[in-house]
Amino acid sequence: MSTSGASAPRLWAVVGATGTGKTDLSLRLAASLIARGRAAEIVNADAMQLYRGMDIGTAKLPLRERRGIAHHLFDELDVTEEAAVAWYQQRARETIEDVFARGGDAILVGGSGLYVSSVIFDFRFPPRDGAARATLEGELRAAGPEALFRRLQAVDPETAARIDPRNGRRIVRALEVIAQGEATHGASLPAEPVLWHHPTTVLGVHVDRAELVHRLDRRVERMWAEGLLDEVRVLRGQGLEHGPTAGRAIGYAQAIEQLDGRLTQAEAIAQTQALTRRFARRQVSWFRRYPGLAWHPPDVDAGRLADSTA
Repeated sequence: MSTSGASAPRLWAVVGATGTGKTDLSLRLAASLIARGRAAEIVNADAMQLYRGMDIGTAKLPLRERRGIAHHLFDELDVTEEAAVAWYQQRARETIEDVFARGGDAILVGGSGLYVSSVIFDFRFPPRDGAARATLEGELRAAGPEALFRRLQAVDPETAARIDPRNGRRIVRALEVIAQGEATHGASLPAEPVLWHHPTTVLGVHVDRAELVHRLDRRVERMWAEGLLDEVRVLRGQGLEHGPTAGRAIGYAQAIEQLDGRLTQAEAIAQTQALTRRFARRQVSWFRRYPGLAWHPPDVDAGRLADSTA
């Protein structure tokens, strides 16, 4: 998926499921562009990597491994803050425009489909209704996400199919917008996506399903081996469980349950593996709707990709 432009700075987006090698490809692509005399900087599009201190469980690239390439929108939020996509859209576009102003290409990389789409497409969000949200949040606390999810299924099954039934925040937002008379809560691609910036090139990274499952399961095991529980202990002291977004992150929620004795370590790891596999399937389904998106193996020749738009 690509649009042409003579000498204007290019927006790249490296997308796909978690664990497919997007980070490595973004680094190799940036290095290839720089080797060809084109400055390049990387912009994060992973919702959980926006949080300070959430490093092991999000596979955040350490500073020492960034190869001297500028990285943006990592460690932007405290764990008690909400990662709202409308906020992210504005912040990411401002960051990308700053990269362009410095004469560089911007490489947006991540698997959070709604976040990526909000940046690369002309993606507009419905308004907020504080009173309706407060009422729905009260119902969420009283009845739990399952009851609200059943209501969403009844009034907007298409949107419900794209939302995790346990994600109370997303369910509340969907019902809030529907209460304002909107047909959907906006968490989808426009019927005919229009690119925000020209030129833009979107690269999909694909790994065979069996191989991806193996990668994801091993990644989760490494999270625990590398000290996820210690990371979560620190973050709990910073209010992790009170955060509307961070406290429910896959792996972190299970680590909390293990620390509280509600899960054994084996159970926490197995639950995280299952949820990660499910999340990866949803990511692939999201990006497959991008018109004309070309999929590449993780070891694709980044130099060839860089040259293809020269």
